[in-house]
Amino acid sequence: MKLRPARTMRYLKSQAWARYSVKKPRKNYIKALPHTSLIVFRMGVSKPDYNLLITLNADQYVQVRSNSLEAARQVANKHLEREIPANYFFRVVTYPHNVIREKKRATGAGADRLSQGMSMSFGKPISVAARVHRNQPVMEIKVFDSPMARQVAHEALKRASSKLSGNYSIVTSEIKGS
Repeated sequence: MKLRPARTMRYLKSQAWARYSVKKPRKNYIKALPHTSLIVFRMGVSKPDYNLLITLNADQYVQVRSNSLEAARQVANKHLEREIPANYFFRVVTYPHNVIREKKRATGAGADRLSQGMSMSFGKPISVAARVHRNQPVMEIKVFDSPMARQVAHEALKRASSKLSGNYSIVTSEIKGS
């Protein structure tokens, strides 16, 4: 079954009812945790003398699924690796921890007789998402301060923001101590 569009679960309307505990399994609201599509969080080469930090910040409260974070990570990392290989450090800051549940519904002819009942059900866990608040960084890139590196990192984050739901801004700042 296909994924529902992001607009159905993009906005944060209430608190997260997604408790999953390894230490106390009897207290879990969710018995089986869905896997996350996002596995790699750090890419590039970590050097202590980078002097420019470019971040992708959220402009609104939004919930971003792990598969869209993974798509944004891949497109940004591919652009950085092609343009400035081994001269950047790219990190995904947010972690998808909130479990998204969905009540599966039958569609097609005769579905009105099958989809009745359980109107306020929690549903089954289908995916995980990151709850991102306003002005919270989602991704960050550290580079050496040069016009070309600045432009490449800005373009990489612009491409990444097109894969994410919601509105984002790109913020450039100097790293102190370099």
